[in-house]
Amino acid sequence: MPHVLLIEDDARIREIVERGLGSRGFVVTSAEDGPTGLDLAQKLEVDVVLLDLMLPGLSGLEVLEGIRLAKPRLPVVALTALDDTRSKVAGLDAGADDYITKPFSLEELTARVRARLRSREDAGALKAGPLTVDPVAHRAVLDGREVPLSARELALLAAFIRHNGQVLSRSQLLDMVWDLNFDPGSNVVEVYVAALRRKLGAGWIDTVRGMGYRFSAPVEAPADTGS
Repeated sequence: MPHVLLIEDDARIREIVERGLGSRGFVVTSAEDGPTGLDLAQKLEVDVVLLDLMLPGLSGLEVLEGIRLAKPRLPVVALTALDDTRSKVAGLDAGADDYITKPFSLEELTARVRARLRSREDAGALKAGPLTVDPVAHRAVLDGREVPLSARELALLAAFIRHNGQVLSRSQLLDMVWDLNFDPGSNVVEVYVAALRRKLGAGWIDTVRGMGYRFSAPVEAPADTGS
């Protein structure tokens, strides 16, 4: 049975989630504050963490940082009453794999948890030339050197590698990577593409005018062997 760790200070939400997920075949362990939740996440063998971003003792982002240091592959779904885009992006960039906004239905929560479990099972290292990306471990390595990427930068890079050589539009990338209702005029994709270009170097991501972006490993020039 999948084991879920719920870190939530609202007793009513804890009870609803414990009963709801319990009746759907999950084992649920709960914590009511940040320090206890982080301690349990580090000690217990759990499959998914449901993490409230507003916690006493330690903030949800601080707990998330501690989880990522101890268990980089552990899926974390952020629970938040904050409905502004900035807060959601902050949670995702800090390393959350998904988010769900309160109030939420048990059906949606269950679907999100199961999606994280499937992603964990299906995840594997992605390769493109000298670049390797491990989405679950939140790690990118280029020519043997680790590239420091935020969680959202790494997710965008993984999406590009999965569609290597294909042209992806801004709206497609928003759906794949952010899954948020961004303002159509937002330049968030352009900002993150520019960040990837700075960190990977030139030649990895081409702009296709009027269509979007195409990712491909740079073509190395043949070695000059002389005459």
